[in-house]
Amino acid sequence: MSRTELTSSGRGNAAGAPGPLAGVRVIELGMLLAGPFAGRLLGDMGADVIKVEPPGKPDPLRDWGHARYHDRSLWWPVQSRNKKCITLNLREPRGQELLLELVKHSDVVTENFRPGTLERWNLGYDQLAEANPGIILARISGYGQTGPYAERAGFASVAEAMGGLRYINGFPDEAPPRTGISLGDSLAAMFAALGILAALHERDVLGDGRGQVVDVSLMEASFALLESAVPEYDRLGVIREPGGTNLRGVAPSNIFKSRDDKWVVIAANQDNVFRRLCEAMGRTELADDERFATHLARGANQDEIEGIVAEWASTRYAAEIDTLLNDAGVVCGPIYTIADIFEDPQFRAREMLVEHEDPEFGTYIGPGVVPKFSRTPGAVRWSATWDEGSHNAEVFGGLLGLDDDELASLKEEGIL
Repeated sequence: MSRTELTSSGRGNAAGAPGPLAGVRVIELGMLLAGPFAGRLLGDMGADVIKVEPPGKPDPLRDWGHARYHDRSLWWPVQSRNKKCITLNLREPRGQELLLELVKHSDVVTENFRPGTLERWNLGYDQLAEANPGIILARISGYGQTGPYAERAGFASVAEAMGGLRYINGFPDEAPPRTGISLGDSLAAMFAALGILAALHERDVLGDGRGQVVDVSLMEASFALLESAVPEYDRLGVIREPGGTNLRGVAPSNIFKSRDDKWVVIAANQDNVFRRLCEAMGRTELADDERFATHLARGANQDEIEGIVAEWASTRYAAEIDTLLNDAGVVCGPIYTIADIFEDPQFRAREMLVEHEDPEFGTYIGPGVVPKFSRTPGAVRWSATWDEGSHNAEVFGGLLGLDDDELASLKEEGIL
C-alpha cells in the first residue's frame, strides 16, 4: 500500500474540533500498559492528557517490546500519542504540592500503581478531592482497591488466568494459551475509560459537581467477558471448557481451511443464515435435515455439520469462499495477519491505518481512532515525544505560572 492511500494524522475534522472530550484535562500517573492505554483512548477523543514520569526514571514503555526501529520501541509512540509529557518527583513534598496544583486545573487523574502507593505519597483521593472536589480518580490495579488480594502485584497474564479467560482459551487437555497481546491490561483500560466517562456525566449532569473514585481490576475486567458462564455454573454446575476453534453447541461457526491453505471463518449458526449457507454450497437439503434444521439440532450434531462445511471449503480458494458467501448473506471472513490488514480496503476506508510523524525517525503507520464520531471525530494530533519532560515548560510554566528560574531550580533539586 502506498502512503498516499493512507489517512494523514493530525488533521482533526472538518470543523476543526479536536474531539468530543475537548476541554477535559487528564493527569496520567500510571506506567506500562493499562493506565497509559486508558490515557491514550481519552487523548484520541480530544482530552488534554498530561503524562507524569519520575525524573530520570521514565515509563518503561519507552523501551518496551522486542521489535526495534532506529533502536526505538514502537510501543511508546503509539500509546503515548496525543499526550503532554512532564517529569515530576511524587516522592518529594514539593513534587506532591505541584501535582495538587495541577489537580486544581484538571478533571481526571488516572493511576495503575499497586494500591496504597498514592496514599504513601500523601496523594490519596482525600488529598486530591480537597484540592479539587470535582476530581475523578481512576485507579487500575490487578485485583482492585479492596479485598484480600488488593495489595498483590498484578499483571495481565495472571489477571486473565484468575479472571477465567485463560482456562476457556485453547484446546481441551492442552495447556491454556494466552493471546498475543496483554489482553487483561487492554480490557481494564477500556473499562477505566468507560468508568471515567460515566463519572464525568454523573458529576456534570446528574450530580452536584463532586468527583469520585473509579476502581478497575484487571482480574474483574477479564471476568466481565465470561458471558453466561457464571449462571451456567450457579444453576447447572456446568464449567465451561475450552472449545478449540469453535464454541460448543454453536454450529456451524468455526474456521475452515481453503484449497489454497488459508483459514476462513464461516459463522452460520442462525437458522436463516444456515439456510443461505446451504444454498451457497449447493446443499439445500441440509437446511431441512432434522439433524441440522434448528440451532439446537446443529449444536447436537456439530462435528458432522462442520465436517460437511470443511469438505466443501477445502475444494475452493479462500477469495472465492469469501466472495460467494458474503454475496449470499453468510457471515464469513478470512483470518488476517497484520500484512493482510495493510492491504484491506475496509481499513483504509475507515481510516484505521493513519500516518504518525515521529520527531526522531519520521513517518510511520499507526492504528486509527476508535470509535468514530459523526460531528466531532477524534484524531491523532501528534505522535509521542521522546524527550523526558518535553512539556514541562508548557504545563508548569503556562498552566501553573512558574517562571524560568523556578523551573530551573526545581530541576536542579530533582523535583522536575
